[in-house]
Amino acid sequence: MQGVAQVLGLQMQLLDVRETSALDRAFAAMARERAEVLVVLNEQLFLTHRIRLAELTGAHELPATYEQREYVDAGGLMSYGMNFRENFRRAAVYVDKILKGVKPAKLPVEQPMKFELVINLKTAKELGLTIPPTLLFLADEMIR
Repeated sequence: MQGVAQVLGLQMQLLDVRETSALDRAFAAMARERAEVLVVLNEQLFLTHRIRLAELTGAHELPATYEQREYVDAGGLMSYGMNFRENFRRAAVYVDKILKGVKPAKLPVEQPMKFELVINLKTAKELGLTIPPTLLFLADEMIR
């Protein structure tokens, strides 16, 4: 991400949050640095506290993007990432094959095949953002 940010001429601030008590400090640091957007990476701590993240991003009027749609369901702005339900279905196919005697080493490694863009239009409106029509067209789902 840092390499991409440099190429685009963006300044990136990495915040290390390892416990829920650090969330408020992280948002205070973003406010001091006048952050314009938040990118939340997949991490169980954040997923567990996704509602709190949505509250904090709303309170700080900070658009945020995530890798899982569960954040958007909780009030986050948008997510783009693999479809976990589809991945679990694919894993079930592998489990079935293994239980039927296929050696795991004989099964091909698969990459995620379905990625989805989910946009929360209610959150966009609350943040005063207008989502470009081209992005709306690309969205797999919009939450109103």
